[in-house]
Amino acid sequence: MSIILAVNGIAEIYQAKPVSSRHGRTESVGDREPQHQHSSLDHSSLNAQTAYQQQNIKRPHPKPALQARDLMNAPVLSLPSDSRVLEAWDIMSHKDFHHVPITSVHGALVGMVSYRDLLQSVPELITEDDRRQATQKLVAEIMSSRVISATPTTEIREIARVMLEEQIHAVPIVDHDRRLVGMLSTRDLVRGIANHGPLELWT
Repeated sequence: MSIILAVNGIAEIYQAKPVSSRHGRTESVGDREPQHQHSSLDHSSLNAQTAYQQQNIKRPHPKPALQARDLMNAPVLSLPSDSRVLEAWDIMSHKDFHHVPITSVHGALVGMVSYRDLLQSVPELITEDDRRQATQKLVAEIMSSRVISATPTTEIREIARVMLEEQIHAVPIVDHDRRLVGMLSTRDLVRGIANHGPLELWT
């Protein structure tokens, strides 16, 4: 399954940037081998291909690639969009979270609030100034409505690539109704490498 990008509740498939080949190059006239070398090259290629096929026969069948459901945290603590900013702050402070998913009244994922969002929008949360604004402001007013999520069967390799590309540290995992079923963070990826390595990232 693919990565999902939702903006203001409208979901679409996330279009990742193409990965360019490190070894790809365009052949020029000067790169061409002389005609008399073709027979020896063909023979060498045949030998290399035969050796590769024999090696594949001996190699055990690879396990399925690691998926989001293998490393994600579940269940997920979330807040409805009509919650107060102070509630999000309390969760992050006491649970050591850096992101809190925001859901609609129907339970669908509609946004994310990060630690940075809170500090930028309500700095008095850490300056110990008057917190009346934090008790009145709703998380819907400061949340990011552009949310990248994935399904439980999305491959870890694909999620990690999007995390790097978008410079994000957590990806909500949702079902077909966009209801939260888990959360995958960079910390989970590192923990997976430490506890379950070597990881199967390729099918």
